[in-house]
Amino acid sequence: MTSMTTIITTVTAMPMTTGTDRDTHAFAAETEESAALFRLMTWLSPSFPVGAFSYSSGIEWAVEAGDVTSTATLQDWLTAMLLDGAGFCDGTLLCHAYRAAAAADGKTLNDVAELAAAFVPSRERHLETTAQGRAFVDIARSAWPCEALNLLASHVTGPVTYPVAVGVTAAGHRVPLGLTLHAFLHATTSNWISAGVRLIPLGQTDSQRALASLEPVIAETAERSLGASLDDLGSATFRADLASMRHETQYTRLFRS
Repeated sequence: MTSMTTIITTVTAMPMTTGTDRDTHAFAAETEESAALFRLMTWLSPSFPVGAFSYSSGIEWAVEAGDVTSTATLQDWLTAMLLDGAGFCDGTLLCHAYRAAAAADGKTLNDVAELAAAFVPSRERHLETTAQGRAFVDIARSAWPCEALNLLASHVTGPVTYPVAVGVTAAGHRVPLGLTLHAFLHATTSNWISAGVRLIPLGQTDSQRALASLEPVIAETAERSLGASLDDLGSATFRADLASMRHETQYTRLFRS
């Protein structure tokens, strides 16, 4: 007797991805990336009405005192501010505010906001960062509302600093953190250079040379900020901190800080 074995083969149809599907997914990704870029360019543009042009972060006093007198000395001053002062501190606070907002963690967000407001070294710098933060939040809530801004309003009871406002808004619109941080630090540095251009004074070409030379410093500051904990916060720019304090009693002033 012959034994016969029947083999049943199951064939599963595999979905096929067409070139059109790939193009559609790529287009969607590019559209989302473009939207993030457009928002960052708008939020951090010099024309965005947060009044950034009114503040020099103490550079006005540094020019009068003779610490900043040229392109080279301005670059040195800003390198220190980025790596060891307000640049690194604000970048770190932005990152932690972003992550708290992305996680919808209102308690942590309030803790970060309180620390950011308390960490400012002088009265005028406190005015600078909280006035810009308040203006940024008000405009963003009006034109780009999101749940993260509602979280900010419901959980943060004190003043909101500028880096916290930017971090929360970017998280609410799912703009990548790395992109947000680099754009924020670049815009901050550009504003400092703009103050130097008017105060020293410098030519427009010199200002662009200064910004170009600071590109790697901005990148290094962003990298450190991304990996920093709140315990890593700290400033060693004592001269810049003193400048922001002494600016308050400066005899003639163009800027508010």
